[in-house]
Amino acid sequence: MSGPPRLFDRDLHRRRLDRAAPRFAAAGFLKRRAAEDIVERLVAVRRDFPVAADLGARDGAFAAAMRGSAAGTKVGFLVETDLSWPMLHGRPGARLVADEERLPFAPQSLDLVVSSLALHWTNDLVGALIQIRAALKPDGLFLGALAGGATLVELRSALTGAELELLGGAGPRVSPFVDAADGAGLLQRAGFAMPVADVDRVTATYPDALALLAELRCMGETNVLVEAARRPLGRAVLARALELYGERFAGASGRVPATFEIVTLTGWAPHPDQPRPLRPGSARMRLADALGAKEQPAGEKTGG
Repeated sequence: MSGPPRLFDRDLHRRRLDRAAPRFAAAGFLKRRAAEDIVERLVAVRRDFPVAADLGARDGAFAAAMRGSAAGTKVGFLVETDLSWPMLHGRPGARLVADEERLPFAPQSLDLVVSSLALHWTNDLVGALIQIRAALKPDGLFLGALAGGATLVELRSALTGAELELLGGAGPRVSPFVDAADGAGLLQRAGFAMPVADVDRVTATYPDALALLAELRCMGETNVLVEAARRPLGRAVLARALELYGERFAGASGRVPATFEIVTLTGWAPHPDQPRPLRPGSARMRLADALGAKEQPAGEKTGG
């Protein structure tokens, strides 16, 4: 049986994360935002999590957000993992180099798994979610933030336009991201209970598109699509794309916007005591009674 398509070059992604590690904190505003949002969600959960893992921890934004938060006392032992050792190096705590596509955790060994802006680089997202669900104890919680489909729409438009104009065709230059409308369905396919997906959209502005590209490199978020590696982006196409970006999107001040969409997935490992939807026909009260309305047989119409 054939496996999932290999969209991303994971080795290239790791090398770019290694290179970005020394400068990551200067460009980590999205990571911090996603991590802080996950911590806020944990505050609302009325339970403790003795053993937790942070997948794709990068510079430790989740652990930093936990410090001083009301959720900080809820999480006991935290293991930070990352594809890149330089991202983990130099800070205290349990740290483990691990690939999100091949998790090293034993079945039912974790109470909580979080991940902020890392899982969108996996070739088989559902497969990664299945591994996460298997690693969680029954009634364990997963909170994951991924880049959504509207991320970098401006850059996608400019690159596509430049390639069509100069080459007569366009290749993939921006990664395919998760569609927010499909988020809960992905969790269901992976076996999670009570799946929820919601969206946070952020717009950042830059002096020009070149500054945006520089910040993406600092994040370790540049293109690692296998197909793009086979067709390098030429200087002429890049130069034209930068021009189109300014022409199409620059504001009155000359600065250009960049859209970032963060899709947050929430799911629970199944447990017999979790709430379940009622079976069809098992309701104990009629809707008309609940609404205080007079029930009308089908086919009859109210007179004018």
